[in-house]
Amino acid sequence: MIEEIRNAISAKNIIEFDYGGHSRVVEPHVLGINQGQYGVLVYQVGGSSSSGSPLGWRRMFIDGISGYCLTDDEFDGPRPYPSGSHSKWDQVIAFVE
Repeated sequence: MIEEIRNAISAKNIIEFDYGGHSRVVEPHVLGINQGQYGVLVYQVGGSSSSGSPLGWRRMFIDGISGYCLTDDEFDGPRPYPSGSHSKWDQVIAFVE
């Protein structure tokens, strides 16, 4: 799944998957490693979440993702981060340019 997410970031494709008991529709922005775990920073544009709002920034661990589906829908590119910079990673593998 790492390579699929890397490709989705490069092509700016929206992806769908299940995570934490919720269906997610997201724009993948950063793929990286943090504390030995692969993760992806996404901007969620649809689906549901435990916070009640399906919209917003989320960091998700790859091990928790199931039902991954690449869509044909594309997003425009990077979104501004509320803090001006994205969350820290031990290693960045891919990011939206």
